Amino acid sequence: MTVTLAEIRETPLSVDEVLASVSSPRAGGVCLFVGTVRDHDGPAGTGVSDTAAQGRDRAVTHLDYSAHPQAADTARELAERLAADGRAVRIAVVHRVGHLDVGDIAVVVGVSAEHRGEAFDVCRRLIDEFKATIPIWKHQQFADGADEWVGLP
Repeated sequence: MTVTLAEIRETPLSVDEVLASVSSPRAGGVCLFVGTVRDHDGPAGTGVSDTAAQGRDRAVTHLDYSAHPQAADTARELAERLAADGRAVRIAVVHRVGHLDVGDIAVVVGVSAEHRGEAFDVCRRLIDEFKATIPIWKHQQFADGADEWVGLP
């Protein structure tokens, strides 16, 4: 069980890089999650932003992500903890910081496992725990000129 990638980067992310990093002859299944910047925030979301909680749908122009200096270390610890249960063959997670436009890739998670169910389970757990625990903050910019920070402690 190997963590092949756990990084926070300012440069554009590559799905192909993550896929290659988790590929293995031992794996019968690979699951990828790719999170992109969407053009709106509102009721269809997860409820983590103030606009979603207020039931408004607002046009997003771009995001700026910031991360704590130890975010990559924390991400690696999370991936290593999930790898330790032995269900995954290889695990990777990479998140982008800085300025991102609508359509840009913000996060890529990859998990390979001997069977597809394990790959799906660990991938979902990794992205859910990553979003809930890694100190990365999103500054949304809206088309009406307003802005909003999401994920601040």
